[in-house]
Parts: sequence; structure tokens; C-alpha cells
Amino acid sequence: MHPKAMFLYGTNKEGGNPNFALFTWFTLCWDGELCAMVCIGENKLTKDRILAEGKFSANLVSGAMLPLADYFGNKSGYDVDKMDIDVKTRRGKVLDVPILSDSPLIYELEVKHHMPLEEDSSVFICKIRNEIKPEGIGEGNLEDFVRQTPPALTIGYEYYTVQPTSKGKWGQWKNKES
Repeated sequence: MHPKAMFLYGTNKEGGNPNFALFTWFTLCWDGELCAMVCIGENKLTKDRILAEGKFSANLVSGAMLPLADYFGNKSGYDVDKMDIDVKTRRGKVLDVPILSDSPLIYELEVKHHMPLEEDSSVFICKIRNEIKPEGIGEGNLEDFVRQTPPALTIGYEYYTVQPTSKGKWGQWKNKES
């Protein structure tokens, strides 16, 4: 059991048309600056395009986006008709990458390090070149943001959404006994 938020990675196909695929191996890390760390297992068009261009978008999946995410997660990027669906996209603000108009949180990412792993898997450490989120969202009102636009999670082979209730702030128990 390993709950993970879901992201749709957006890449440019050869010729510039968008391609999206569903991934869960996404987290933030530190590499002299705040970065994103993603892992892509096996050979996939998304990985091919990230290796070719060195950039992509990571679009957080909300509960309302689950049908789209499931479609992108189960249809191969190598299928020529994969993107023949009704989906609203636009271009990134900093990088020339496709982004999903309906995603509540989007990262525009540039590959900083690529680490090939066994069995055709790869880990990418990426510079966060831009973060697109609703105006006014910050530390003080994250709970409202998540409540209004619950992110989708996967646990095992099922989908869930997050319904947050704050249990406290970091450090509030640091001076109390366990």
C-alpha cells in the first residue's frame, strides 16, 4: 500500500502535437534547489519524448479528471489515435510543453539529471521552471484549495480523492512529550 497523487505528464510528439500519460512516481526533492523527481518504468512514448526534448509538464489529476486520467493511463502513446479525444490543452507559460487546462496544479519541468535504471526504467531530476496554480493559493489556504479541487490518488489498483481535514501544523508538537 503506497498512496500516490496522480499526474498526467505532457510531452510534445514529433511535430509538436501534445501527448499525455498517467504517472504516480512524482515527488519533490532537493538538488541545490527545489526540484521534481520522477520515475518512468519501461519504454513509453512519454519517456522517449522527455529524453528527446528534455522538458515536460506534470499536471495534477483532480477527482473530476479521473476518466481522462484513466484513459491516458491505459492507452499507449504509440497508438496514433490516442489524442483523438476532446481535451482542453494549452502551451506552458515558460516552456514549450502541453498543459491541461483543467488541471488544478501544473509544473513545467526541465530535466537536470537523467539516471537510467535496470529494465528500461529511468529517474529524472527536474528543475521546476514554472508552477501554475490558482491565484491566491499559498500556505494559508491550501486546505480550501484541496477541498474545492480534491486531488486524485491511487492505492493499489483503485482511485480515491482527498478530502482534507487539517490535523495541525508542522512543529506544533516539537516541545511536547510523545
